[in-house]
Amino acid sequence: MIGRVLELLAPALTGPEPVVVDANLGLGGHAEALLAAHPALHLIGIDRDPTAIERSTARLAPYSERITLVRAVSDELPEVLAAAGRPRVHGALFDLGVSSPQLDEAERGFAYSYDAPLDMRMDPGQELTAADVVNTYSVAELSRVLRDYGEEKFAARIANLVAKERVEHPIMTTRRLADLVRTAIPAATRRTGGNPAKRTFQALRIEVNQELAALERALPAALDALALGGRVVVLAYHSLEDRLTKQVLAARTRDTGPPGLPVPLEAHQPRFRLLTRGAELPDDDEVADNPRAASARLRAAERIRQG
Repeated sequence: MIGRVLELLAPALTGPEPVVVDANLGLGGHAEALLAAHPALHLIGIDRDPTAIERSTARLAPYSERITLVRAVSDELPEVLAAAGRPRVHGALFDLGVSSPQLDEAERGFAYSYDAPLDMRMDPGQELTAADVVNTYSVAELSRVLRDYGEEKFAARIANLVAKERVEHPIMTTRRLADLVRTAIPAATRRTGGNPAKRTFQALRIEVNQELAALERALPAALDALALGGRVVVLAYHSLEDRLTKQVLAARTRDTGPPGLPVPLEAHQPRFRLLTRGAELPDDDEVADNPRAASARLRAAERIRQG
């Protein structure tokens, strides 16, 4: 949805020295398009994955004087902006979820379609891996992760089977885990809805990388950093991300004053307004070109008052 992202951010980037923070830089596709469209723009890119930083640095080399790329987690956004000397920004972009290279590089262990070590770390330097979660969490903890982060209705069945199987042989590969999930889920359910391991792998990835916790801190911080007229765009790829985004934006776009007052109180007036009606979806052409875009949900807001 790169065209829509550019369209939504453009009105905020008309000043002499606009600044955008891309909180999930990935391969730098959105960053490149923004830099090309706005010759005065300075872009601050954040990503925890060293491979993403390396590849984006190469991709954005023609704009090297107008970029600041930082290896960090998105919730470190306030510290990154402070270190860059840019406490106020005019645009913020969150392109959430896992990037295509992370899915496509089998050794990263994100995908159930490859047989690989059960890893799933976006930052290879962190200690916790998906194998650690699968082999050391209690049945109750593992059930919670699968239920809360994967919305998996058979979470308890999967967790119990995993706990039984790991006693003699630790579960260390994506294929073995995917096979166990398939075994745990009733046959009738397996016939629809795609690969039965999808929800389990999503849940483990979110747990390993603390993705929702990072978003819960990073998105409000980005909103706080926006200048008057500044805009934020969020691309979510599953219902948990989109729900959290909706809640954060809703809290900033409603009047918090006591109901029934004849005159609205300025201190309680919304500081932001929504730019999208609900979550926008990619069109059919984009999904045809990039099937992974099918799950994208876009929301955006603009700062309309200081505070």
